[in-house]
Amino acid sequence: MLYYLSQYLLEWSMGTPWVHHLSPLRLFGYITFRSAGAAVTALVLSWWLGPRIIAWLRRLKFGQEYADKAEAGGGMTARILSKKGTPTMGGIMIVVALNVTTLLWAQWNPLVELTLLSVVVLTGLGFYDDYAKITQQSSGGVRSVVKLSVQAGLALFIGLYLWNRPSTSELITTIMVPFYKYPVAMSAGLVGLALTILTIVGSSNAVNLTDGLDGLAIGCTLIVSFVLVVLTYLASHKIAAAYLQIPHVVGAGELTVFCAAMIGAGLGFLWFNCHPAQVFMGDTGSLALGGALGIVAVLIHQPLVLVIAGGVFVMEAGSVMLQTGWFRYTRRRYGVGRRLFLMAPIHHHFEKKGWYESQVVMRFYILGVLCAVVALSTLKIR
Repeated sequence: MLYYLSQYLLEWSMGTPWVHHLSPLRLFGYITFRSAGAAVTALVLSWWLGPRIIAWLRRLKFGQEYADKAEAGGGMTARILSKKGTPTMGGIMIVVALNVTTLLWAQWNPLVELTLLSVVVLTGLGFYDDYAKITQQSSGGVRSVVKLSVQAGLALFIGLYLWNRPSTSELITTIMVPFYKYPVAMSAGLVGLALTILTIVGSSNAVNLTDGLDGLAIGCTLIVSFVLVVLTYLASHKIAAAYLQIPHVVGAGELTVFCAAMIGAGLGFLWFNCHPAQVFMGDTGSLALGGALGIVAVLIHQPLVLVIAGGVFVMEAGSVMLQTGWFRYTRRRYGVGRRLFLMAPIHHHFEKKGWYESQVVMRFYILGVLCAVVALSTLKIR
């Protein structure tokens, strides 16, 4: 919106005495300026919204009076009691700041519109899940098959939409892998469609599983968002993309503005979510943020790089799948289920080993930064 307003004023001032006074508005034509503006705006908006949304959630009694499945099954009674009553659904704060800021600072193109629409859909799904948990006073919430169906349906829609547009069809039909500059497959629409669905659904659920300690999920999301800021900007720059031999995507620069807004909104939320948390994002925020990371990675043709950048999320989701699979296998084979970890997701495993919550979070941040560095190295090691 601000971009279009600035262009209108610049065109109106041409040939008038106002032309020199309004010349600073040309800054709105630069992606870097608008990205910085988006980050600061989202941060300030989150700070302003935070106390109001937290107070609103408290009035509605939308607090986490239940334990998640991992905590309930792991005997972490003291920890559950210490967090009991903390408002959840705080992801509303992130999503509102993210969407409003992006609409203000970005040029609206199909990539941005598709991303924002997807964030709204996943926010609605997460809100419904959180509300079901609160009203039922249980950790059940929405059935897993329903959540997966909505996520897969959204991912399928995105994949088919991109596949059927001539300007974006290569994002689906051409398969790229990290550390290799040439496509490993072309005209592989079905493979690309499956990869798109796995990326979006997997990313959404992986962030959701990581959201178990104060500041953990949002901090790791911020680290991955920084990587996507770099990748989206380079993908939008034809010369830079050609030099680095990465896919050039027209319009991807506006996703840089979106990712910068996500960083600002995330930092603002972390202000209230750091230990001891005043609010939890809940599925309302985690499903939307995870889905957004996956969608942006698909839109810049880098879904497999996201696996590297989001290594912490992959580790968290992998620990749950390994724990569940091994338990079922051993129960079927030996009659008694066995565990690989003391508790899953894996951040609870380290808590059970005696690490303080803040230690787990900071050490996972360090791992996240390491994964981000490796992901960015794919730009040159090809």
